[in-house]
Amino acid sequence: ALCCLQSPSQKHLCSAMKFILLLGYFYSNAVLFTFLSADTESEETLRNLAVKRGGSLSVPCFYDHKYKTNRKYWCKGYYWSSCQIVAYTNTRGRTSVTDHPTQNMFTLELNSLQDSDSGSYWCAVEIGGHSVPDDRDYLYVMVSADPAVSVINSRVSGQEGGSVSVQCFYSAGYKNKQRQWCRFKDWSCYTVGRTVTSQNSAVQISDDGKGSVSVKMRGLQKSDAGWYWFSAEDVAVTVHLTVTERPSGKITCIRNTAHTCSYHQATMLYHYHHFVSSLLIFSTDVTTTLSSQDSQKSVNTPGTV
Repeated sequence: ALCCLQSPSQKHLCSAMKFILLLGYFYSNAVLFTFLSADTESEETLRNLAVKRGGSLSVPCFYDHKYKTNRKYWCKGYYWSSCQIVAYTNTRGRTSVTDHPTQNMFTLELNSLQDSDSGSYWCAVEIGGHSVPDDRDYLYVMVSADPAVSVINSRVSGQEGGSVSVQCFYSAGYKNKQRQWCRFKDWSCYTVGRTVTSQNSAVQISDDGKGSVSVKMRGLQKSDAGWYWFSAEDVAVTVHLTVTERPSGKITCIRNTAHTCSYHQATMLYHYHHFVSSLLIFSTDVTTTLSSQDSQKSVNTPGTV
């Protein structure tokens, strides 16, 4: 209605109101965007990882595809400017760094961890320039005799079409905290309830309310393979799932040789040849026995003169 006014003063007022409304629109959307971005960022970053004293920990670190050929490393220290490099890509030992360029990811393997290994760390990609800092991400590792969260096996595997179970634990202090089972690939999470919950036909989660959570994944597909984590509030432990192909019962050997078959197929072929060989030996033995009996009968039978 204000825009329809015709007097100069009213037109100025209309323009001012338009500007205020426009400014308010952009401001409200900027705040909304900032809020959503901050929330998304916090969801997509694991900051605290727990591990039992003497145990091992695997940490997946993801990077931009443009850094496929860059060197990766693991650095310890609260301040980035003064952190000490622990290991570079393709090093082996108590701490190892392995790059997986096809997945835009490198993994850290930390073994035989002690309390002194607790502290701040950085996953980092070497950029190589003085003006551009290395790309990095911060996390904190907590080593203790009774970690906040833990799993029986941090690496599990199952066959395609089959199922796999992961047994997770949380300490009494996290009984009333939110517990989740999440996947790194798409950052999808299943919130754990205190009773048996079927939040997805392929994922079943059961929490006994006494510190134990059982995660069962059914109908496994190749796309289910990868990294997951179990968390209680802001503390997590990582789990890697491998999905193997369903074994085939068909023998598709090239040139009928066992060397070109899979182990399973070669075993079947071996037993088949063994059976045929045994059958031939048995047949030969029977033929020999019958021939011998015929010869004996010929000797013992009175002939005609």
